Amino acid sequence: MEQYLDLYLDYVTVERGLAANTRASYSGDLRKFHAFLTERGLSSWGEVGPAEVMGYLTRVQAQGLGARSRARLLSTLRGFFKFLVRDHHLKGNPVAHLTSPRLRRHLPDVLSVGEVERLLAQPDGSTTQGQRDAAMLELLYATGLRVSELVSITLGRVNLEVGFLIALGKGSKERIVPMGEVATVILRDYMLGARSRFLRGRLHDALFVTSRGRAMTRQAFWKLVKRYTLKAGIHKRITPHTLRHSFATHLLDRGADLRSVQLMLGHADISTTQIYTHVARERLKRIHHMYHPRG
Repeated sequence: MEQYLDLYLDYVTVERGLAANTRASYSGDLRKFHAFLTERGLSSWGEVGPAEVMGYLTRVQAQGLGARSRARLLSTLRGFFKFLVRDHHLKGNPVAHLTSPRLRRHLPDVLSVGEVERLLAQPDGSTTQGQRDAAMLELLYATGLRVSELVSITLGRVNLEVGFLIALGKGSKERIVPMGEVATVILRDYMLGARSRFLRGRLHDALFVTSRGRAMTRQAFWKLVKRYTLKAGIHKRITPHTLRHSFATHLLDRGADLRSVQLMLGHADISTTQIYTHVARERLKRIHHMYHPRG
């Protein structure tokens, strides 16, 4: 049984290009399931049926695993058994007809356009740090990047002449994202000014660096966002991801098509992007309720 686990993990790493963290997650889920089967006295994957899978899901639910995590676990098992069937190690997939737990759709928090403008206005452009922070905030909102993608941008992935950058997303997948005129100008000023002053002649490939000449980290940038949020007087729980949510919602509000937003966000499945259409509709309902005489 261990042999087939290793084969599958090699498959998702090499052929599907999944990141190391995703492989580790798959490995943890599958090995815990394997341990459960061993407790039950099963010695081959061919002995596994829907009853064993449901028994395991019932156990982890009793241990406090939430619906979303159980759905992810079932998806991992479904992919593993599908792989075994495809490569003729099994005749049938024991989880093929099992349904995932119903998930309560969570609508992400977004900022209004006015709140975004207040946030972006907070860095002091007369200082070296302020120039860098302004460039990071502008670029995050202009592109909808994940914060991990933002801090990992290298100089070679930015083209100021055409106003595009290459983002390295989940599973090391690359995508081209437009930056927009305002972000491009602010980024150029940072690269010619503050970045050089931070490095003081040292060489570094990272686009965004600290006063010590090192690459900016996700944690350090999150602290910057938190500080500027308080300074802007915005009383919401904001993370760097909030700007990504706001980017997508504001594009759809202004008529962008869902497929284009999906490509810019780097979503593998358009159903992930569709949540932002729900955000837009919920806001329209609130506006109607607030301002219509019969709302």
